[in-house]
Amino acid sequence: MRRESLAALAAAALIASTACAEPRGAAPGSGSDGAVFKGGDDRTGGYDAVDGWWKPAPDHDDVWTWGQVSGVAADTPDRILVAIWGDRDREGRERPGSTNYLVAVDGDGNIVENWSQWDSIFNKPHQVYISPYDPERHVWVVERGGGRGVNMQILKFTNDGSELVMRLVDPDHPRTRAEARANPNPAPFAYGDPAVLAFFPDGSFLLGDGYWHSRIVKYGADGEYLMEWGELGTGPGQFDLVHGLAVDRDRRIYVGDRSNNRIQIFTENGEFIEEWPDISDPVGVYADESDAIWVISATLNRLLKYNRDGELQYYFGAYGGTRGGFSGGLSRPHQMDVDSDGNLYVASWDGGWMDKFIPKPGADPAKLVGRQLMLGR
Repeated sequence: MRRESLAALAAAALIASTACAEPRGAAPGSGSDGAVFKGGDDRTGGYDAVDGWWKPAPDHDDVWTWGQVSGVAADTPDRILVAIWGDRDREGRERPGSTNYLVAVDGDGNIVENWSQWDSIFNKPHQVYISPYDPERHVWVVERGGGRGVNMQILKFTNDGSELVMRLVDPDHPRTRAEARANPNPAPFAYGDPAVLAFFPDGSFLLGDGYWHSRIVKYGADGEYLMEWGELGTGPGQFDLVHGLAVDRDRRIYVGDRSNNRIQIFTENGEFIEEWPDISDPVGVYADESDAIWVISATLNRLLKYNRDGELQYYFGAYGGTRGGFSGGLSRPHQMDVDSDGNLYVASWDGGWMDKFIPKPGADPAKLVGRQLMLGR
């Protein structure tokens, strides 16, 4: 009887321990089929980074290399547009006559275009976009200005860069952060260090303005001013450095309120819905076709996946990179995009490089960033 009792207790204990253990399929080192793999640290999540993909420009040498790599837009898997703050040395000094402000690279990372014809209106191209709703695939650039006589402005080019088709700018913009924040009612095109864009199917778009101002501005398809909301502060509907915008399937607006370390959510008309607090340094927000909301945390060097209720689902990313780190390492990531093949591109602002990530064979789809959400699909 005693042996039988001990055996029953042991069996019960085994069942209990198995029930409390994490399911094999959810383990960090497991595949989508539940197979367990030893080793690894999941630093690139469900992706393999392409080693040596980001290359020097033809005119780079032992002194001059890439400045801050600030933006990326994947036109096709074989044409990726990259925004850069020109050429700089190891101490961050800009080379006189810099010309590498906006380039296009092919699928292997080779430079195939240099938009040097627009050097006179580039200085700090902050983000680059292609609206998913635009059949002509115009290229948009948010330019922060601040040097070389370049204004703060929003630029819209033809896809090949041959023509500037829209330019939103007020030359009488503020020259300092203090000046900008002393004026609570800036003019519609007098930007205070603008940062980010987001688009609607009808061609209208939102601007996060931005570093100095604390507002979201909505414009029509032709650049006409429609409305705005926001002010400096820490309360609902207030901002301190707007640095991320995305629109979900219900047309709710997600705002990266960077210095307040949170995401705020609004209706399309700017009415406050809720906030997601305690998100460190959110510099980018991206809504994908699976309804996931991805947030780039520059401080954490991570891409964070949330559901639409603000619950953290997953994250990946680690500091490091091609300059003495590891392939796929991040250094203050700044913007990301996904091409039609599912490849992920992440611009590392501090590091001065662009990473290309390819989905691992058999990767769990929940660990991958989907294509950008398109309303109405």
